[in-house]
Amino acid sequence: MNRKLRLAGGQVARTATARVVLRGGVAERTGEVVSARVVAERVGWAADLVAAMTAGLLAERWNAEDVAVLAAGVDAAGRVLPSNAWMALRRLGWGVGVPEGVRVNDRVVRMAQEQAGRVLRGARHRAEVTAGILRTWPADPGRRVAAEWDAVREAIPDGRALPSSVIKARTRQVTAFAAKRGRLPVDVFELEEVPRAARMLMLAAVDRQQATLERTDDDPSKVLLRLQLPTRPDPRTYADWSWVACPITLPPTIPPGAVLHLPTLRPQAHKVLGDLAFSHPVPQTQARDHTTALGVDWGLNTLLSAGACRAHPDGTITALGAGAMFRAAGVMARQHRLRRHSERLQTKTDIYTRLITGRPDHHLAAKHAALKAEREHVADRRSGLNHALAWSAARWVVDQAITSGASVIYVEDLRSLQAKGMGRTLNTRLSQAVRGQIVANMRHLAAETGIAVVTVPARNTSKHCPQCLLPLRHCKAPDRPTTPGWKWAICPNSDCGWQGDRDHGAWRRIAARGLTHQTHTVIDRGTGRMTIPRVIDTLETCAVITPTAPSPASGDDRSKTGRTPRRTTRPAPRRRGAPSTPEPDGSAGQRPEGHAHTDPRPPRAACRHQSVHTISSTTHTSRNHPRHRPKGAALGAGFHLNAHATPPRWADPPITPLDVATDP
Repeated sequence: MNRKLRLAGGQVARTATARVVLRGGVAERTGEVVSARVVAERVGWAADLVAAMTAGLLAERWNAEDVAVLAAGVDAAGRVLPSNAWMALRRLGWGVGVPEGVRVNDRVVRMAQEQAGRVLRGARHRAEVTAGILRTWPADPGRRVAAEWDAVREAIPDGRALPSSVIKARTRQVTAFAAKRGRLPVDVFELEEVPRAARMLMLAAVDRQQATLERTDDDPSKVLLRLQLPTRPDPRTYADWSWVACPITLPPTIPPGAVLHLPTLRPQAHKVLGDLAFSHPVPQTQARDHTTALGVDWGLNTLLSAGACRAHPDGTITALGAGAMFRAAGVMARQHRLRRHSERLQTKTDIYTRLITGRPDHHLAAKHAALKAEREHVADRRSGLNHALAWSAARWVVDQAITSGASVIYVEDLRSLQAKGMGRTLNTRLSQAVRGQIVANMRHLAAETGIAVVTVPARNTSKHCPQCLLPLRHCKAPDRPTTPGWKWAICPNSDCGWQGDRDHGAWRRIAARGLTHQTHTVIDRGTGRMTIPRVIDTLETCAVITPTAPSPASGDDRSKTGRTPRRTTRPAPRRRGAPSTPEPDGSAGQRPEGHAHTDPRPPRAACRHQSVHTISSTTHTSRNHPRHRPKGAALGAGFHLNAHATPPRWADPPITPLDVATDP
């Protein structure tokens, strides 16, 4: 297989991963078909050997001196260490202890060194953050003053760009250690235990003598993974290792011309999951010179609000369309129900743990094991729900950007958001959000089409008017302007007169701020992420949305002046309100009796085109005033019936004299 990726002008290489499954194989020595269960068992034996060797190396090198030597990037002779972790550890002379009586080849040792080296390299950042916090320990750990915040950020490398939530979380960890031990820890290696070694096989660290990956000639969507696996849990000789050929079906997300790399295998129960890395060319993203941008604002019940804005040559910025919303109230409600159920199971498990007191023959041991299994099952359901929500929301945002022709997505940066001081329920709902996963997935999907994703500061995006930058007055709803609330925003400036949904005003502010500050976009060299670090006041005064004149089609006065004319009814209604008359012997073709409706349309909650309704909800529950239920409130079953997204309504771009002159 050709490992070189050819790039054209304006293209860059992009490496991503896709999940694959090993569904059996063939033993090359005997030609016997190996089932998926047997393959999972043999991969698990190899993963256990690698995990044992990795754990021994981590326990030996988990200290400040060795981590600093590895992070320095040079060996004793002053030569630069290789980028591969296993080669760097061998250059430093850090070997791996093989279990006694077990025979493994050098490639298996490489996988253990690669995993341990990556863990030790990642510990360097945590060590620097903890050291900076310990050097500038505040008088009150629960509340730092401004001077103490400046001191701790100066003591941490790149501390100015570090979210405050990371510093606060590490401070709480140190405080818990001090409360238990009566003193502060020396460093992060005393604060944290030795990391556990994961049960996996990093085949990227081996060569063709351990594993190969080749495409099949007849079908480009099929690949063949050949790897050596042990035939027993403790292989004594090299004869206890044999080659197994496992066919793999590639998912449709991998392009046909992508360059494939050896996967990382993770045995689970009776199957083997693989993270298959692949590289393919994509358009290069630009940090500057954008004219059309998509602004994205975060919400609580309305998870995402997005809309496009365009910057004109004269410096004005206009909004394209009314924007759209991605509402996930049903998904979040289900997530909260699972969380409460998991908390109850955890409470029962803790009680049984105290009652059993380590006795496996206790009569409650079986119930304790069943509760633990149920809690893990609920945790998997919560993880799967968050995973589906993150990908669905990210896909929706990128589709909005593609539809509007935007070359950049400006996202509100909420890394420093702290869920505190807003009540127990609201704090929990904020902490359970999956904003980090959504942004990561958004970057992944946007890179395929060359769209840049840039985070902008979140200061005053929902507080100020998008057209005049004056503080807004928030109320309950547009028909209740004097009732305190937060959903509807009204500009007090009589010359401006803007009013609208709070989230719709926020995405206008975010897009305008990104377009005016795009020359100050900073790119992280390590991760490639783009961000606008701070708001510049001189540029912020230009980040206003210029209102556009209404289109001729909507210029007519449509205000209600009289009674609505009665519409003609159809000769045959689609849905009958009353059941059919029961008859003992019905004629052929008679509609079934009872409440079995013949309407083939899906329920209202399954409709993908639900408009946004921002109106007040009545509290009357009498016969004459029933409780109000806005459209879309009746949620159906399943994920896609609980996540609602409004379709984009983009306005046609205005025709300029230059366009008319160049139009053929």
